[in-house]
Amino acid sequence: MRIKILVIDDEESLCEILKFNLEKEGYEVDCAYSAEEALEMDLAGYSLFIVDIMMEHLSGFDFAKRIRNNTATENTPIIFCSALNGEDDTVMGLNIGADDYITKPFVISEVLARVRAVLRRSQASRQWAYNVSKSIYEPDITFHTLRIDRNEKLCFLNGEEINLTKTEFDILLFLLTHRNRIYSRDEIIRQVWSSDVVVTNRTIDTNIARLRKKIGEYSDNIVTRLGFGYGFKETV
Repeated sequence: MRIKILVIDDEESLCEILKFNLEKEGYEVDCAYSAEEALEMDLAGYSLFIVDIMMEHLSGFDFAKRIRNNTATENTPIIFCSALNGEDDTVMGLNIGADDYITKPFVISEVLARVRAVLRRSQASRQWAYNVSKSIYEPDITFHTLRIDRNEKLCFLNGEEINLTKTEFDILLFLLTHRNRIYSRDEIIRQVWSSDVVVTNRTIDTNIARLRKKIGEYSDNIVTRLGFGYGFKETV
């Protein structure tokens, strides 16, 4: 799907110049000839706004303030494109929330380069936010009525919380997320304990025995393979 850009300027000829050149770059471009007209559009569908400042009635600054106060468009990048070339104007535009400021008259190649740069930063920011949101929330791990809440570090059996030690929790979490395979004691140690902790096979066996008692009806799903190790089998 092509990136959509909205150009907002009361100079129709300038809108057409920007539209023509941006479409040559592969973007999908719409034009609005006033801020009021733009505000009647489905602004959430655009990836970038290129906005004039000095327009009749509602200015580009006013338009920017409104979309920054709308959750659907608060993060959509804005490039101001204006004949106002004073330092104070540029600073005001950037303080309002613009991502770039281009003064008229402009060179079209510079506009295209700035558009590419702003879109790259915006896409990188969205990817970072997505990765952060994924890292913050971890979905529960379930097996029938056995549930592990990875965010709160809790375990539930038939809706009731089971009191697990940290080690028991970590072992169960590892086995539930790696089902239907037998893991050696050494493999479990590497997954559950830090490298500077000395852990014996007896420690593994003791924690497994306690864990089996605590998960009740699913105790048999933690299986032992003599000479090999332990695993969580979905069918026993």
